[in-house]
Amino acid sequence: MIKTRFAPSPTGFLHMGGARTALFSWLYARKHEGKFLLRIEDTDLQRSRQEYIEEILTSLKWLGIDWDEIVYQSQRFSLYQEYAQKLKQKGLAYEKEGAVFFKYNFNQIEVEDLIRGKIVFKELPKPEDVIIKSDGSPAYNFCCVIDDALLGITHVIRGEDHISNTPKQILLYKALEFDVPFFAHLPLILSPGGGRMSKRFGATAISEYRRQGYLPQALVNFLLLLGWSPGDNQEIFSLDLAQDRFELKDVNKSGAKFLLDKLDWLNAYYIKSASPQELLGPAREILEEAGVISEVSDEYLCRVIKLFQGRINRLSDLVEWAAFCFRDDVVYESDEKTRKILANKKKLEEIELLRQNISRVENFCATEIESAFRKTSEALEVKLKDLVHPVRIALTGRRIGPGLFETIEVLGKEKTLRRIENLLNYWRQNND
Repeated sequence: MIKTRFAPSPTGFLHMGGARTALFSWLYARKHEGKFLLRIEDTDLQRSRQEYIEEILTSLKWLGIDWDEIVYQSQRFSLYQEYAQKLKQKGLAYEKEGAVFFKYNFNQIEVEDLIRGKIVFKELPKPEDVIIKSDGSPAYNFCCVIDDALLGITHVIRGEDHISNTPKQILLYKALEFDVPFFAHLPLILSPGGGRMSKRFGATAISEYRRQGYLPQALVNFLLLLGWSPGDNQEIFSLDLAQDRFELKDVNKSGAKFLLDKLDWLNAYYIKSASPQELLGPAREILEEAGVISEVSDEYLCRVIKLFQGRINRLSDLVEWAAFCFRDDVVYESDEKTRKILANKKKLEEIELLRQNISRVENFCATEIESAFRKTSEALEVKLKDLVHPVRIALTGRRIGPGLFETIEVLGKEKTLRRIENLLNYWRQNND
């Protein structure tokens, strides 16, 4: 049975590279009806923190990645000491100043990588390495090999930055008389310019993407496209579809560029495709954290979401664009075009008539509201846009936004009339 693992170190939050490794390892196991293990590599007792463990687990669950078992290396120190002692007894390791060193028996090592093909290692940087540190904690390569072997890991899927560890680990497998697993090394995630990723590009942690209003479906889809291509130019993948299609042979050898515009495009697609009810929870969380809302009914918030979901890339865009739906203190934009519209006080009588016509609308829906606008424009013999622009500013403070008639329906008659009256008073007070 195939068994894969993801082995994060809880010395920091879960980043894009780690999330992709977890996703690809999870997909490979699930595709082949195998098992997926989560191993917390918390051997660095100084730097490992519980808050990082909690964030890693929460982020994986949020992405839809589950696991069949979880182990913590900090609970297995006696096991590593036991195997270090076995190597000492074989004469393959020795102790010096409280640390245990392993002596590599190296010639040439060939590895048939499942992504990259044959990799040949002709030398090692040094003839020996510490496997147990003087404080009793195990070195990375040593405990990694023991755990992968004893926990039955058949396929080690990880980033290409671990390629240099592979020959050392193979020698440890052989010295401990363990079966050597298959290896698959994923390409690096690169910056848009082709260099190594940095904090400059995107958020630093999966939890930060969540706070910025990205949906898990979009992030998973984006991670899939960072190095995996099934060959038919398809770009939209659900987890279920990816699970059916995923194969390591379809993973690219070259690095994958992190393009934020692509992530935004995918997120906009999933926002637009979702129902307002599906977006309700994350949208409320974001708006509450930003202080935009406190007590707002689910029904009203769903109406606001529906108004904007075809126009935004991230749910966090609601903080700026939808604030007028929750606050009465509308502040008019100060750009030149807005000032020009607000300076046209001759519109006062036209908008006053429009307000009266809107107040008479009984079935307060977008269709009837539009009818009131058209009736007013015909009576005044003015273009519809000459009424739309000042009213949009009165209601939202902006010249640009979602459909005005739909916006008015969401705001309701009382708010709409009050905000139009505020604009009329603005003109009356500045009528010199």
